[in-house]
Amino acid sequence: MTSPRSHFPSVARALLLAGLLIGAAPPEVAAQAERGRAPQADPKARLAQMQADPKALQAALRQGSRVAAVCANCHGEGGVSAKPEVPNLAGQNPVYLLEQMRQFAEGQRRNEFMEAMIKAMNSDERASAVLFYAAQTVPPRPATDAAQAARGGDLYARNCFRCHGAEGHGNAEIARLAGQQGVYVVDTLKRYRTGTGPRVNPLMADATRLLSDADIAALAAFAGTLR
Repeated sequence: MTSPRSHFPSVARALLLAGLLIGAAPPEVAAQAERGRAPQADPKARLAQMQADPKALQAALRQGSRVAAVCANCHGEGGVSAKPEVPNLAGQNPVYLLEQMRQFAEGQRRNEFMEAMIKAMNSDERASAVLFYAAQTVPPRPATDAAQAARGGDLYARNCFRCHGAEGHGNAEIARLAGQQGVYVVDTLKRYRTGTGPRVNPLMADATRLLSDADIAALAAFAGTLR
C-alpha cells in the first residue's frame, strides 16, 4: 500500500508541471520535475494486476482517491464535473480511461494542462486513478425539455446504441455517455461532425455527418438522462 508520504512527490510533480504552463516555476525546477516524470511500468499491466488481487484493488482505490484530488478542480469530486464543458470521469470503463491518459501523454489528444498532469504520474497512479473513477456513481441529469430528450432517444436508438450500448455505458474502447455533461457532448459531437481537432474518428464522423445542431442538442439531453 502506498502511503500519503510516498504518494505525494508524483502528485506534486503533476501540480508543478501544470503550473509550468502558466510560467509558475523557474527553469531549474522545471528540469527537475521533467527528470522524474516518466512512468516506471506498463500502466495496463498494473491495472490488470490490481484488478486481479482484491487487497491490491482496495489499496488502489484508496490511492486513486488521493490522485483524483489533483483532478477535482476541473473534473469534480468523484469525477462528476461541476462544469458543463468538462467531462465526467465517474463510471467510465477503467481501460477506456487509461487509454485516454495514454493519448494525452503522447499528444494524440491535445491539452497542455492534461498532458503535463498525466506525464507526471507514474504507472500505479494512472492505474489507481482510473479504478477509482470507474467505481464512482454518475447521477443522471433530469431533462429540462422532455420533448427534446425524447427526440434524442429516437436518434440514439438509430445512431448510437450499437457502439455505446442501449444504456450508454460504453466499454473498454467506447466512452460512457450516460449522465455525461451536456455541453461537453454537444461540443464533442460537433467536432466529430466537422472533422476538426485531433480526435478524428471515421465512425463518429459518419454517424454525425447528417446531424443538425438541434439533433446534437437532443442527443446530449437524452444521454444526460441515462443511468
